[in-house]
Amino acid sequence: MSYSKNPLVGIIMGSSSDSKVMHSAAIALDEFGIKHEDQIVSAHRTPTRLPDYAKHAEKQGFKVIIAGAGGSAHLPGMIASHTTIPVIGVPIMVYNDKINSDKFKFSAFGGLDALLSISEMPTGSPVVTVGVNKAANAGLYAIKILANEFPELKTKLKKHKEMQHKSVLKESDEMKKLGLVRFADKKLKK
Repeated sequence: MSYSKNPLVGIIMGSSSDSKVMHSAAIALDEFGIKHEDQIVSAHRTPTRLPDYAKHAEKQGFKVIIAGAGGSAHLPGMIASHTTIPVIGVPIMVYNDKINSDKFKFSAFGGLDALLSISEMPTGSPVVTVGVNKAANAGLYAIKILANEFPELKTKLKKHKEMQHKSVLKESDEMKKLGLVRFADKKLKK
């Protein structure tokens, strides 16, 4: 089985407005060449899709499901209750104002509601939770899970960490050379 031919990760979200946050999980997976399948599955508006999606994910051989949701954020926990596939929950802070789709509102509790809803799953129904709006971390965590089965992903992850290390050292040298004020001014102009 290859991670680049058939989808091994399912990315689901409760609403199309969640795609603004969730797309960074897809970007992380794409950077590592990992095929994924993306869908909208609302725990509240399409509750009958939950068991259907879980069966679909198992039939397709998904190894991980990344589920993003805001507000009461039931999607990650509900999908986890229907499958043995590991679920990574992404709490989402921003939701779309359906009346005026160009404007976005913040959740009443700044994403804390979603974070607590996802992270406080009852014993027996675990969901791994990343930080609020940290879908990229969910993608990277999914890659780490897959790396247990695919050694070449472990190698790619090590190179990724090395690149991060080198990037920080390069920025530190630049800051040392320019001084903090000029460095910050240069960064803010980007």
